[in-house]
Amino acid sequence: MRGAELSAVPEEANGVPLRSPQAHVVTEEGMSVSSPAAALGAVHTHAEEDVLCIPRTTIFPGAAWHGLVTRGLERVLRTIRACSEYRPRQLVEDDPSQQQVIPYCIVHHPEDDTYLLTRRLRRSSERRLHNLYSLGVGGHVNPGDGERFDPVVGGLIREWSEEIICPWPATASLVALLNEDSTPVGRVHLGLVFLVEPESGPVKVRETEKLEGEIMTLEAMRRHYLSMESWSQLCYDDLVAEAPARAERSPLVVELPPAP
Repeated sequence: MRGAELSAVPEEANGVPLRSPQAHVVTEEGMSVSSPAAALGAVHTHAEEDVLCIPRTTIFPGAAWHGLVTRGLERVLRTIRACSEYRPRQLVEDDPSQQQVIPYCIVHHPEDDTYLLTRRLRRSSERRLHNLYSLGVGGHVNPGDGERFDPVVGGLIREWSEEIICPWPATASLVALLNEDSTPVGRVHLGLVFLVEPESGPVKVRETEKLEGEIMTLEAMRRHYLSMESWSQLCYDDLVAEAPARAERSPLVVELPPAP
Protein backbone atom coordinates (compact mmCIF):
# COMPACT_ATOMS: atom_id res chain seq x y z
CA MET A 1 0.00 0.00 0.00
CA ARG A 2 1.43 3.37 -0.95
CA GLY A 3 0.23 6.94 -0.61
CA ALA A 4 -2.29 6.40 2.20
CA GLU A 5 -2.93 9.12 4.78
CA LEU A 6 -1.94 8.08 8.15
CA SER A 7 0.75 16.39 12.00
CA ALA A 8 3.70 18.21 12.74
CA VAL A 9 6.62 17.08 14.88
CA PRO A 10 6.62 19.25 18.02
CA GLU A 11 9.67 21.09 19.21
CA GLU A 12 9.74 19.25 22.51
CA ALA A 13 9.07 15.72 23.70
CA ASN A 14 7.73 15.28 27.22
CA GLY A 15 8.61 18.89 27.94
CA VAL A 16 12.31 18.37 27.26
CA PRO A 17 13.88 20.78 24.72
CA LEU A 18 15.48 19.01 21.77
CA ARG A 19 19.02 20.25 22.38
CA SER A 20 22.52 18.70 22.46
CA PRO A 21 25.88 19.14 20.67
CA GLN A 22 26.13 15.90 18.73
CA ALA A 23 23.89 16.19 15.64
CA HIS A 24 21.10 18.30 14.18
CA VAL A 25 17.49 17.57 13.32
CA VAL A 26 15.42 19.56 10.85
CA THR A 27 11.63 19.24 10.92
CA GLU A 28 9.17 20.17 8.23
CA GLU A 29 8.94 23.69 9.68
CA GLY A 30 12.68 24.15 9.07
CA MET A 31 13.47 23.90 12.79
CA SER A 32 17.02 22.81 13.59
CA VAL A 33 17.61 20.97 16.86
CA SER A 34 20.37 18.78 18.28
CA SER A 35 20.74 15.22 19.49
CA PRO A 36 22.05 14.06 22.88
CA ALA A 37 25.26 12.28 23.67
CA ALA A 38 23.03 9.92 25.65
CA ALA A 39 21.67 8.66 22.32
CA LEU A 40 24.94 6.78 21.83
CA GLY A 41 24.14 4.44 24.71
CA ALA A 42 24.99 0.86 25.54
CA VAL A 43 23.71 -2.30 23.88
CA HIS A 44 21.48 -4.53 26.01
CA THR A 45 20.68 -8.23 25.93
CA HIS A 46 17.11 -9.35 25.29
CA ALA A 47 16.71 -10.44 28.91
CA GLU A 48 17.26 -6.94 30.26
CA GLU A 49 16.27 -4.78 27.30
CA ASP A 50 13.23 -2.50 27.34
CA VAL A 51 12.02 -1.41 23.90
CA LEU A 52 9.70 1.32 22.66
CA CYS A 53 6.28 -0.06 21.69
CA ILE A 54 2.94 1.31 20.60
CA PRO A 55 -0.36 -0.60 20.82
CA ARG A 56 -1.40 -2.03 17.50
CA THR A 57 -4.93 -0.64 17.90
CA THR A 58 -3.47 2.86 18.32
CA ILE A 59 -1.29 2.90 15.23
CA PHE A 60 -3.92 0.96 13.24
CA PRO A 61 -7.31 2.19 14.57
CA GLY A 62 -9.05 0.47 11.66
CA ALA A 63 -7.90 -2.49 9.59
CA ALA A 64 -4.12 -2.79 9.39
CA TRP A 65 -2.60 -2.08 6.01
CA HIS A 66 0.35 -3.99 4.52
CA GLY A 67 3.40 -2.40 2.93
CA LEU A 68 4.67 1.18 2.90
CA VAL A 69 2.84 4.40 3.74
CA THR A 70 4.48 7.59 2.53
CA ARG A 71 2.04 10.34 3.56
CA GLY A 72 0.88 11.51 6.98
CA LEU A 73 4.26 10.66 8.52
CA GLU A 74 4.14 13.74 10.78
CA ARG A 75 0.98 12.39 12.39
CA VAL A 76 2.61 9.00 12.93
CA LEU A 77 5.58 10.59 14.68
CA ARG A 78 3.25 12.58 16.90
CA THR A 79 1.21 9.48 17.75
CA ILE A 80 4.31 7.48 18.63
CA ARG A 81 5.55 10.29 20.83
CA ALA A 82 2.21 10.60 22.66
CA CYS A 83 1.16 6.95 23.01
CA SER A 84 4.24 4.75 23.06
CA GLU A 85 5.86 3.22 26.13
CA TYR A 86 8.80 0.99 26.99
CA ARG A 87 8.14 -2.69 27.61
CA PRO A 88 10.45 -5.66 28.32
CA ARG A 89 11.54 -7.04 24.98
CA GLN A 90 11.16 -10.67 25.99
CA LEU A 91 7.47 -10.04 26.71
CA VAL A 92 6.64 -8.42 23.38
CA GLU A 93 8.80 -10.40 20.93
CA ASP A 94 5.84 -12.66 20.09
CA ASP A 95 2.97 -10.29 20.97
CA PRO A 96 1.39 -8.71 17.87
CA SER A 97 -0.81 -6.47 20.04
CA GLN A 98 2.33 -4.36 20.61
CA GLN A 99 4.29 -2.90 17.71
CA GLN A 100 8.00 -2.49 18.49
CA VAL A 101 9.24 0.74 16.85
CA ILE A 102 12.29 0.26 14.60
CA PRO A 103 14.25 3.10 12.92
CA TYR A 104 15.32 1.36 9.69
CA CYS A 105 18.17 2.98 7.73
CA ILE A 106 18.70 2.43 4.01
CA VAL A 107 22.16 3.64 3.01
CA HIS A 108 22.33 5.40 -0.35
CA HIS A 109 25.46 6.79 -2.04
CA PRO A 110 24.01 9.35 -4.46
CA GLU A 111 27.28 10.01 -6.30
CA ASP A 112 27.09 6.59 -7.99
CA ASP A 113 23.52 5.61 -7.01
CA THR A 114 24.58 2.56 -4.99
CA TYR A 115 23.20 1.09 -1.77
CA LEU A 116 24.46 -1.00 1.14
CA LEU A 117 23.18 -4.57 1.11
CA THR A 118 23.92 -6.74 4.14
CA ARG A 119 23.47 -10.40 5.01
CA ARG A 120 22.69 -11.48 8.54
CA LEU A 121 25.11 -14.11 9.86
CA ARG A 122 24.36 -16.76 12.46
CA ARG A 123 25.60 -14.56 15.32
CA SER A 124 22.98 -11.91 14.51
CA SER A 125 20.64 -11.33 17.47
CA GLU A 126 17.47 -11.88 15.43
CA ARG A 127 17.62 -15.64 14.82
CA ARG A 128 14.51 -15.56 12.60
CA LEU A 129 16.40 -13.52 9.98
CA HIS A 130 19.68 -15.49 9.81
CA ASN A 131 21.25 -15.68 6.33
CA LEU A 132 18.72 -13.31 4.79
CA TYR A 133 19.78 -10.22 2.88
CA SER A 134 18.77 -6.78 4.15
CA LEU A 135 18.66 -3.31 2.63
CA GLY A 136 18.27 -1.70 6.03
CA VAL A 137 20.20 -1.45 9.28
CA GLY A 138 18.68 -0.40 12.56
CA GLY A 139 17.09 -1.71 15.70
CA HIS A 140 14.94 -1.10 18.74
CA VAL A 141 14.55 2.17 20.61
CA ASN A 142 15.67 1.93 24.25
CA PRO A 143 14.90 4.15 27.30
CA GLY A 144 18.25 5.91 27.18
CA ASP A 145 17.45 7.15 23.69
CA GLY A 146 14.66 9.34 25.00
CA GLU A 147 16.02 10.60 28.30
CA ARG A 148 16.92 14.02 26.93
CA PHE A 149 15.55 13.92 23.41
CA ASP A 150 13.02 12.51 20.97
CA PRO A 151 13.39 8.73 21.38
CA VAL A 152 13.04 7.89 17.69
CA VAL A 153 15.84 10.29 16.74
CA GLY A 154 17.98 9.12 19.67
CA GLY A 155 17.49 5.48 18.68
CA LEU A 156 18.32 6.27 15.06
CA ILE A 157 21.60 7.97 15.98
CA ARG A 158 22.65 5.24 18.41
CA GLU A 159 21.86 2.38 16.01
CA TRP A 160 23.72 4.14 13.19
CA SER A 161 26.85 4.50 15.33
CA GLU A 162 26.62 0.90 16.57
CA GLU A 163 26.11 -0.79 13.22
CA ILE A 164 27.87 1.38 10.62
CA ILE A 165 31.39 2.76 10.16
CA CYS A 166 31.07 6.12 8.42
CA PRO A 167 33.89 8.67 8.89
CA TRP A 168 31.76 11.43 7.37
CA PRO A 169 28.53 13.17 8.39
CA ALA A 170 25.36 11.71 6.88
CA THR A 171 21.81 12.92 6.32
CA ALA A 172 18.90 10.67 7.35
CA SER A 173 15.48 11.49 5.89
CA LEU A 174 12.27 9.76 6.95
CA VAL A 175 10.60 8.49 3.76
CA ALA A 176 8.04 5.86 4.81
CA LEU A 177 6.27 3.89 7.50
CA LEU A 178 6.45 0.12 7.06
CA ASN A 179 4.10 -2.63 8.24
CA GLU A 180 4.35 -6.26 7.17
CA ASP A 181 2.16 -8.93 8.76
CA SER A 182 3.09 -11.99 6.68
CA THR A 183 5.97 -13.12 8.93
CA PRO A 184 6.33 -13.60 12.71
CA VAL A 185 9.02 -10.88 12.82
CA GLY A 186 7.00 -8.42 10.77
CA ARG A 187 3.83 -8.81 12.86
CA VAL A 188 5.49 -7.41 16.00
CA HIS A 189 7.54 -4.56 14.50
CA LEU A 190 6.75 -1.17 12.96
CA GLY A 191 9.40 0.31 10.68
CA LEU A 192 10.28 3.99 10.33
CA VAL A 193 12.22 3.95 7.07
CA PHE A 194 15.03 6.50 6.73
CA LEU A 195 17.07 7.08 3.58
CA VAL A 196 20.61 7.84 4.81
CA GLU A 197 23.08 9.57 2.48
CA PRO A 198 26.69 9.96 3.68
CA GLU A 199 28.64 13.05 2.65
CA SER A 200 31.35 10.96 1.02
CA GLY A 201 32.76 7.51 0.39
CA PRO A 202 31.27 4.05 1.00
CA VAL A 203 30.25 3.00 4.48
CA LYS A 204 31.21 -0.29 6.15
CA VAL A 205 29.48 -2.71 8.49
CA ARG A 206 30.79 -2.39 12.04
CA GLU A 207 29.61 -5.69 13.54
CA THR A 208 31.30 -8.00 11.05
CA GLU A 209 30.69 -11.03 13.25
CA LYS A 210 26.94 -10.47 12.77
CA LEU A 211 26.68 -8.90 9.33
CA GLU A 212 28.51 -8.86 6.04
CA GLY A 213 27.98 -5.96 3.68
CA GLU A 214 28.48 -4.99 0.05
CA ILE A 215 27.86 -1.75 -1.87
CA MET A 216 25.74 -2.46 -4.96
CA THR A 217 23.42 -0.89 -7.47
CA LEU A 218 19.75 -1.83 -7.31
CA GLU A 219 20.12 -3.67 -10.59
CA ALA A 220 23.03 -5.75 -9.27
CA MET A 221 21.23 -6.71 -6.07
CA ARG A 222 18.15 -7.87 -7.95
CA ARG A 223 19.59 -11.39 -7.99
CA HIS A 224 19.30 -11.47 -4.19
CA TYR A 225 15.67 -10.32 -4.12
CA LEU A 226 14.15 -13.70 -3.28
CA SER A 227 16.64 -14.11 -0.42
CA MET A 228 15.86 -10.70 1.12
CA GLU A 229 13.91 -10.33 4.35
CA SER A 230 10.36 -9.19 3.70
CA TRP A 231 10.97 -5.58 4.84
CA SER A 232 13.83 -5.26 2.36
CA GLN A 233 11.74 -6.57 -0.51
CA LEU A 234 9.16 -3.87 0.20
CA CYS A 235 11.86 -1.20 0.45
CA TYR A 236 13.57 -2.42 -2.72
CA ASP A 237 10.35 -2.03 -4.66
CA ASP A 238 9.93 1.48 -3.23
CA LEU A 239 13.52 2.49 -4.09
CA VAL A 240 13.01 1.38 -7.67
CA ALA A 241 9.98 3.66 -7.68
CA GLU A 242 10.48 7.02 -5.96
CA ALA A 243 11.98 6.95 -2.44
CA PRO A 244 15.17 8.97 -3.17
CA ALA A 245 13.21 11.83 -4.75
CA ARG A 246 10.70 11.75 -1.88
CA ALA A 247 13.49 12.32 0.67
CA GLU A 248 13.57 15.98 -0.33
CA ARG A 249 10.05 16.35 1.13
CA SER A 250 10.72 14.42 4.34
CA PRO A 251 9.00 15.67 7.53
CA LEU A 252 11.99 14.61 9.64
CA VAL A 253 15.62 15.08 8.61
CA VAL A 254 18.46 14.14 10.97
CA GLU A 255 22.05 15.22 10.34
CA LEU A 256 24.07 12.31 11.70
CA PRO A 257 27.57 12.89 13.11
CA PRO A 258 30.52 10.87 11.78
CA ALA A 259 30.69 7.30 13.11
CA PRO A 260 34.38 6.39 12.67
